[in-house]
Amino acid sequence: GNHTQSNFILLGITDTPWAQAPLFGLFLLIYIITLVGNVGLMVLVWVAPSLHSPMYFFLAHFSLADVCYSTVIFPKMLTDLLFGNKTISWAGCVTQFHLFALFATAECHLLAAMAYDRHVAICHPLLYVTAVSPRTCWQLVAWSYLVASLSALIYTSCIFGGSFCGPRQVDHFFCDASPVLRLVCSDTRGSEATIFALAAANGLGTSVVILLSYGRILHAALATAPSRARALRTCASHLASVSVFYGALFFMYLQPASRHGSRDKVASVFYTVLSPMLNPFIYSLRNKEVKAVLGRCRRRM
Repeated sequence: GNHTQSNFILLGITDTPWAQAPLFGLFLLIYIITLVGNVGLMVLVWVAPSLHSPMYFFLAHFSLADVCYSTVIFPKMLTDLLFGNKTISWAGCVTQFHLFALFATAECHLLAAMAYDRHVAICHPLLYVTAVSPRTCWQLVAWSYLVASLSALIYTSCIFGGSFCGPRQVDHFFCDASPVLRLVCSDTRGSEATIFALAAANGLGTSVVILLSYGRILHAALATAPSRARALRTCASHLASVSVFYGALFFMYLQPASRHGSRDKVASVFYTVLSPMLNPFIYSLRNKEVKAVLGRCRRRM
């Protein structure tokens, strides 16, 4: 179509000139911390035999998804803040959104797999070896990426399958669903309904698995006094991270297009910028096993 030959303009987080340099420094620092934290965790899981367990297997893949979808967004955002060239090609916009949707959806299913792993380990320890075998772990990860790939393909088709006309100014810092859909000239009600239904299936389905798993974990922790405090701390930190991630996603994708506005950028910062940076610290660096491996590495160095 004629829209495939045009560029989009990303308006970014702010159009205030004096704020561009401080925001560039802040987001560059966040991106570096995100890469160091998540890549460092993947390397630790790979080299340390004591971390070759299903929990850290899922954490490594979760960190990989964090690195991937952060890298889909951060470099373009940093370039826009530094040089002010906010144009992005139609193909680049499609690719950015497709990869973002793929890895963000995969994270939802990986979070559900991690919650299932913790549920079996704490509530059914005698069945853990058979219920969460290496084959089961690979199947859960493969399922996460398969569902994410199909979902991302449908999301992208719904958003970029229409006709674009008029100004192509995307009021966002990356090509997200709602700001791009506002630029479509044709009727988008069918696309919006499809996106809403698929986002609800992925988001609500995985969140129910997470809540049920952690609910059973809390119930088991309250029944056994010695492990109560540790389990409660672990569940509280994990649920806090899940709440931030899912809360921002639900705000963005489970509301009508007419309600989207400037607050979308604030919500997007939580799940595209802050969540990938904090996840390595919340999910792994509070664990005794990871601290022990880091201590051994520090002593060797």
